[in-house]
Amino acid sequence: MQQHKITELDLDDVPQVYHNLKYNDGEIYFADNITSIPGLMKQFKVNFIAYVMVTEGRLTVDMNNVTYQLDKNCSLFVDRKVVIDNVKHTENFNCVICAMSTDVGFGFFNKSLLQSIMHIMANPVIKLEQAEADLMMKYYELLVFKMEHPDMNFGRETVRDIIRCFAYDLLSNINRHLNQGNDDDMLRQSDRIYRRFMLLLADNTNVNRSVKSYADELCVSPKYLTSVCRKHSDYTASELIATAIISRIKQLLLYSDLSIKEVASEMGFDNLSFFGKYVRKHLGLSPNHYRKANGYGK
Repeated sequence: MQQHKITELDLDDVPQVYHNLKYNDGEIYFADNITSIPGLMKQFKVNFIAYVMVTEGRLTVDMNNVTYQLDKNCSLFVDRKVVIDNVKHTENFNCVICAMSTDVGFGFFNKSLLQSIMHIMANPVIKLEQAEADLMMKYYELLVFKMEHPDMNFGRETVRDIIRCFAYDLLSNINRHLNQGNDDDMLRQSDRIYRRFMLLLADNTNVNRSVKSYADELCVSPKYLTSVCRKHSDYTASELIATAIISRIKQLLLYSDLSIKEVASEMGFDNLSFFGKYVRKHLGLSPNHYRKANGYGK
């Protein structure tokens, strides 16, 4: 029997799939009123992370063969590589969706917030209180207002700040609904290793690029750490490290006044030439050209 091939949806595909995005900067997308999206009811896999908040009606969806039901003010977190199927909704259904790339997620969330996200991924549906949902919608409405009034929009940095505050307040609200006790004893060894590894990556003071150094700190072999990462994320340890490092490099290149040499030093690169090669490998441009291409200083 021929195996069914699951359609994969990358973040770059989002503008082609849905043309009425409220915000789109190539790395973060906001949308609502998604019921007209072609193929929404078909099985697909997402290669990004997303947050959905139901504002009206009811949504039922299967994620990795587990069925979730969301009513008004319910929030759903979708991790990368999740297979979505059997999407159903009532006629009056509406929602707000935020989708972002993994490296942007690393840049937005600090260690404590990532801890919360890892709890949420195990229980991806959260029911917000009305005041909490109202706060989330006010952020969304402010973002839409800025997009509709470009003469009052003073640059991408201000929009990113709104989104960052949106994320922080959202996770703060959700923390009140979660048991944040230390449940490491109930986790399997591979779960504990993966969680600790991701928390190490979320530490913005950590600029180590060596899989072996992380493996040594976790008291496992590099091979085992890589196998754990593949099991939990479909990425190698090296790929996850590079994602975290590049996220911080992008933040420094676009939103700091540091020179290229200072950014390289801040990120632990002793050799400016090697730093340039590293950035070109992962971003396709030299550090200076990446700054210019993304409107640095405007």
